[in-house]
Amino acid sequence: MRGVEAKRPGPALTRRARPLVTGRGGTVAAWLAGLRPGENGAMASVALALATLYVVWGSTYLAIKLAVAAFPPDLMLALRFGAASLLLGAALKARGVPWPSGRQLLGSAAVGLLLLVGGLGSVATAESLGAPSGLAAVMVATMPLWLTFFVAFLGERPRVTEVLAMLLGVAGAALLGRGGALGGDRTAFWLLLLGPMSWAFGSAASRRLPHAEGGMGSAVQMGAAALVLLALGLARGERIAQPPGAIGIAALAYLVVFGSLLAFSAYVFLLDRRVRPSLMTSYVYANPVIALLLGAGLAGERPTPVALLGTGIIVASVVLVVSRRGAH
Repeated sequence: MRGVEAKRPGPALTRRARPLVTGRGGTVAAWLAGLRPGENGAMASVALALATLYVVWGSTYLAIKLAVAAFPPDLMLALRFGAASLLLGAALKARGVPWPSGRQLLGSAAVGLLLLVGGLGSVATAESLGAPSGLAAVMVATMPLWLTFFVAFLGERPRVTEVLAMLLGVAGAALLGRGGALGGDRTAFWLLLLGPMSWAFGSAASRRLPHAEGGMGSAVQMGAAALVLLALGLARGERIAQPPGAIGIAALAYLVVFGSLLAFSAYVFLLDRRVRPSLMTSYVYANPVIALLLGAGLAGERPTPVALLGTGIIVASVVLVVSRRGAH
């Protein structure tokens, strides 16, 4: 990833020397699609990374539900990020990518803990304490507001239309989660408040901290998070009491390959490109829509009129954000 100073994009890559993941040139998704960086290629890579976050992270709602039925939450996340880190790190080393420096390791680890332990780990723990999934989706949808606040504090002012789009997205997510309630567990509530704040702060901090670029940064972040989540899970007494079934293993494999190797690398790529916060985080509004469509198509769920209204508002907010391009 890159620090505060703007860096010139590297030279265009030929097909013979295309890296798996790079900070300036592309993501796993771009590599698989055969995209070449450059001015047009960079625009296409940003669009592909956003589409990856919209679809893949939207589909992980079902995969997480299946995985936590077979594995305890912290240990499941530790396995997910640990496996993804090892696979991605090994692939990058095989392609000759150097190890990051000590300062880059520390910076990447700090960002990974904020994003994956404080962010995703807090939400997963809150749901394991009984927080309704609808409420969790609403709270996660506040993340772009926190990110806009943090980056504004660091000197990047949002546009009026971006603020309006984010407020619309939160309103739409609130309609989708209308059936959820706070419940009586205050710990779960504070965890749901902490989760999007931590993810947003980690995203903002990645613009200032020294850290490894591209895929190596992703590998370090996921590896650091896996170690901490493993320690937290063992400290909380989590154990895998019985062998997980085929569905649980398949769900975990999907989270490793698609949720982490593909989608998280796409998110890190957007951080590297310094995409505007409102555009970069617009996936939090699209993800509930994808989850709703998957539920209707695969599980036979019938969306209510309120859910359809919320879906329309969310789509409108994403269109408003994307239409205000100026991504760099």
